[in-house]
Amino acid sequence: MASLEAAAENERILREIEGTDTNCIGPTLRSVYDGQEHGHFMEKLEGRIRNHDRDIEKMCNFHYQGFVDSITELLKVRGEAQKLKSQVTDTNSKLQDAGKELVNSMEELKQCRLQQRNIAATVDKLSLCLPVLEMYNKLQEQMQARR
Repeated sequence: MASLEAAAENERILREIEGTDTNCIGPTLRSVYDGQEHGHFMEKLEGRIRNHDRDIEKMCNFHYQGFVDSITELLKVRGEAQKLKSQVTDTNSKLQDAGKELVNSMEELKQCRLQQRNIAATVDKLSLCLPVLEMYNKLQEQMQARR
C-alpha cells in the first residue's frame, strides 16, 4: 500500500514538474529528495523521458516526409526564382538600351525643334527688315537712274 502511495505521489510530482514554470520547481524537487523513494522517482522520471523521446521520434518521423517535400519544393522555387531573376535582368538590360535610344532620339528632336524655332525667329526678323531693304533697293535704283 505504501508502494502504491509512493507511486501515486511520484506520478503527481512528475505531472507537477511537467506542468509548472521552471522557476517554481525547487520546492517540488525538494520533496523528492527529502522522501525515501528517490530511486523509484528517478526510475519513473527516466520512464517518462523515454516516453517523451518516443513521442518526439514519432512526431519527427511523421513530419519528416513533409519536411523533405518542402525542401524539394523550395529547391524548385529557388531554381525558378533564379530563372525569373535572369529574365528580369535581361528585360531590364533591353529596356535600358531601348531607353538610351529613345533619350538620344529625344535629344535630337530637341535640337531640331530649337533650330526650327531659331529659323522661324530669323524669318520673322527678316520679314520685319524686308520693307527697309526694299526701300534701300529702290533708293539704289533711283540713284543709278539719275546718273
